[in-house]
Amino acid sequence: MNVLISGAGQAGLALAFNLGTRSHQVTVVEYASHLRVNGSPIDIRGDAIAITDRMGLLTKVLDKRVHMTEQIVWVDGDGAVVARSPAEEFSDSGDDIEIPREDLSRILSDALPVGVTIRFQDSIDALADDGDGVDVRFISGNRERFDLVFGADGLHSAVRRLTFGPERDYIRHLGLYVALFDVPGESQPNGPSPAHNFPGRLASIGRFNDKALGAFIFRSDLIDYDYHDIGAGKKILSDAYGGYASWKVPQLLEAALADGDLYFDSVSQIHMPAWHKGRIALLGDAAHCATLLSGRGTSLAFTGAYFLAEELERSGGDPAAAFPRYEARQRPYVTFAQDSAHYGGDVLVPATWEAITERNQSFQVR
Repeated sequence: MNVLISGAGQAGLALAFNLGTRSHQVTVVEYASHLRVNGSPIDIRGDAIAITDRMGLLTKVLDKRVHMTEQIVWVDGDGAVVARSPAEEFSDSGDDIEIPREDLSRILSDALPVGVTIRFQDSIDALADDGDGVDVRFISGNRERFDLVFGADGLHSAVRRLTFGPERDYIRHLGLYVALFDVPGESQPNGPSPAHNFPGRLASIGRFNDKALGAFIFRSDLIDYDYHDIGAGKKILSDAYGGYASWKVPQLLEAALADGDLYFDSVSQIHMPAWHKGRIALLGDAAHCATLLSGRGTSLAFTGAYFLAEELERSGGDPAAAFPRYEARQRPYVTFAQDSAHYGGDVLVPATWEAITERNQSFQVR
């Protein structure tokens, strides 16, 4: 079949791999000009590890493994360590594989078989499903027809909006915003990853390989702004952290505002009663974003992509049979991941000094 995937993140690349290895013709369109290589290391957990092995990629993934999360220490305003997080705080399966996002993207993209094409700086502008196929108009002006269309285009999915309606119908904000950015001059191979709190705010430096990744997470109601406008995101970030002088907050804010590839977005989930309609289906964050607080976004991308490709193969390419079976297999993983995310905000971003002290006391310095 001739299929279209919107989004070249982990879910889109994993689906392109699984469909391409089953001899489908696959086109992936990506709004950005390149694969996303910035952002925090991500985890492959639970059953997604076995799926990575079935895809023949586990050895390559293990070769790029890092241990940034295990090195997290909590520091006070002067940088003194006041607590260390037990490993189980950030693991719910005990066999997590942490890997830099850029490394996993390259592993997946390098493994894509013949028959898979990625087109950058393009995205879907309109969809028309007539029951026998889907006519697609792209923002580039091109028009093409596909047998199936898959939305793997993240929290703010265009495919979801065009097929199922506005984002506001499905988004569930968890009361936090996150920013990720490079911090020049802070790399320390195998060094600690310090995190500092003040009420409703987190500032941290994650260290892995030769990189230092800054992160801000802060409490806020949902903010009405254009998420495509990086300047608007930087203004919100500056308002949230400007004026705080403890630890390295001023230096980190300066680094964030200088980063042209700053990642800034709400910490929000997507809840939908169904992820498919006709010949169009969603996967990954577009279907069921669980947020970084779950630590299972990549694992959901891998299980969902594998189940979807496998069910299409079993059904002989019939979406009416394949899509409901894909959802039935994936839904328990999603429910678990989304439910697990609610606790993480209170651990990472306590709302009061009392809550910060209580968290630190529960993570005894060792």
